Amino acid sequence: MQLEKELQNVTLVTNSIANSEYFCLMTIYLIPLLIGFLAGFVGLMAPSMLNMTTARTSIERGRAAGVLFAAGAASTLFAQGLIAVLFAKYFVAHPEIITKLKTAAIVVLSALAVFFYIQARKEFRAAGKVKQGNPYLSGLLMSSLNMLAIPFHLAMVTLAESKSWMQIVMPYSFLYVLGAVLGAFSLFALYAYFANIIAQRASFIAQNINYILSGLFVVLAGLTAYQVLV
Repeated sequence: MQLEKELQNVTLVTNSIANSEYFCLMTIYLIPLLIGFLAGFVGLMAPSMLNMTTARTSIERGRAAGVLFAAGAASTLFAQGLIAVLFAKYFVAHPEIITKLKTAAIVVLSALAVFFYIQARKEFRAAGKVKQGNPYLSGLLMSSLNMLAIPFHLAMVTLAESKSWMQIVMPYSFLYVLGAVLGAFSLFALYAYFANIIAQRASFIAQNINYILSGLFVVLAGLTAYQVLV
């Protein structure tokens, strides 16, 4: 009888240790995924070229097209996030590469600001045609023009490692990027889903969204120029 009790106690202790190890293992993998999700979601929460264009696409072409645009934009973030985490230590040692990317972004963002301003003026005079084309590819291409994504995620993973929240090694780096993609897509999908509400309840935004996008591109170009010059 005493031996059976001792065996039961040993079994309970063994199960407790196994459960504790399983919990620790799950936590280690979940933390970088959660950090990436929060970075992808919160980092894009403010009105920007991508989420506002997602709303614009949803208003003009329907919710499904808006979600496809969101998927394309999030897909590009996967490549950008991988570049940030895989070359994190190299970028930190060679900041001039980031400066060159930001300089190129100034030109692209300024051109897009002019483009959307012209589009807004056209809509002011007469209702334009609904744009055709693959919304997924449009999201893919527009997201690739966001040169601030790589420096942003570089800063996030560097901060996370400095706080001992995660290590910039596989598979944690991959989990961070996966979380960032899921977070970004979740936010873009919300903009696509609620775009009709924006059109109904915020007619100013719906009617002047190209002006808003143009202004956002101007602000982004200005902020990028400031970061390069200062």
